[in-house]
Amino acid sequence: MSSTYELLHGYATSAGTKKYVEYAIQRGKPSSHFRIFDALYLSSIGMGTYLGQLTAEDDKAMENAVYESIKSGAVNVIDTAINYRAMKSEKSVGRALLRLEKEGIISRDEVFICTKNGYITNDGDYPSIDVMEYMQKMFISTDIINAHDISSGYNVLNPNYIERCIEKSLMNMHIETIDLVYIHNSFESWHEDVSREEFMQMLAKVFEVYEKYRSNTKIRYYGMATWTCFRVSQDNKEYLSLEQVVKLAENIGGRQHGFRFIQLPYNLAYSEALLLKNQIVGSERNLTILEAANRLNIKVFTSIPLFQSRLLRAQIPDYIGLTDQVAKLVQVIRSSPSVIAPLIGHKKPEHVEQNLMVANIPPLNDIEFKKAIQVLLKGNS
Repeated sequence: MSSTYELLHGYATSAGTKKYVEYAIQRGKPSSHFRIFDALYLSSIGMGTYLGQLTAEDDKAMENAVYESIKSGAVNVIDTAINYRAMKSEKSVGRALLRLEKEGIISRDEVFICTKNGYITNDGDYPSIDVMEYMQKMFISTDIINAHDISSGYNVLNPNYIERCIEKSLMNMHIETIDLVYIHNSFESWHEDVSREEFMQMLAKVFEVYEKYRSNTKIRYYGMATWTCFRVSQDNKEYLSLEQVVKLAENIGGRQHGFRFIQLPYNLAYSEALLLKNQIVGSERNLTILEAANRLNIKVFTSIPLFQSRLLRAQIPDYIGLTDQVAKLVQVIRSSPSVIAPLIGHKKPEHVEQNLMVANIPPLNDIEFKKAIQVLLKGNS
């Protein structure tokens, strides 16, 4: 590591995120745009960093989009993953954070940084080395993992790999603490290869790593970023019980365990989070994943609110006076119970501007939300 490497100290704190709220209010954002979780004030819109090419142009565009999203007062939640754009998304996030702090716009303690690990990845700064060659050189030939540790879904839960991913993510983003680390689409990537019992044993070892990294403040919270496992019926082989996962975390980390978040797709096409009653908590049956999360004190971030732009062309009825398409898609998601924020990906300046406009209006209250759901369900029927 060269001597020019710069490190941002700290992590999102109650005082820091509250300061960001004051900054946002000065820029015309309503205070109700922020959700409070564990004394942290988190914006009800987050930024995702999934899409893009491995080009210098996309590196800069993503860096600028993170910079502008945070600077606007609309976003203090940034979501990435070590495998997004072969580590280049994390690096773009890191450069944006360094710029924001250098320019005195915000400090590290005002922003909640989330990443994910588990998937295999190469390093996009060395494009001649592809993923399998990278894994062979860095991990298999060095006996950190063996080839059998890679699932048919290209996912690794070996604790040695998870530890190295955390260290690499910290370095990529120039931070000493990650606020939230997710294990990434793990059950989706492993359910074809191992039994549910075996998977839970593997997940327990990952949670042990996360708890160890919490104890030395390299991470603050952990969770599961998922695709299908919380959105299918109980008889589906990809189904997972949130309560069982929380119990696993309790067994490892005690009552103060760090498993406090999940992420799942939720939009007007994928509405299972709101409508599918597939979870059990204690004696309560037929709960949606959002209801189960609420009972278990788990908060939810949601992915693909715009369905990677496909919903921008959908016919959606106007509700609560909204006519802007992005607002119609995002407003109902960000107002759903247990949801902290939908994560919106954007890079072009005009998309950043358009997507963040919804932060200027308060989320729906309970009555407005129920009315909106009635209108939208009628529109879909």
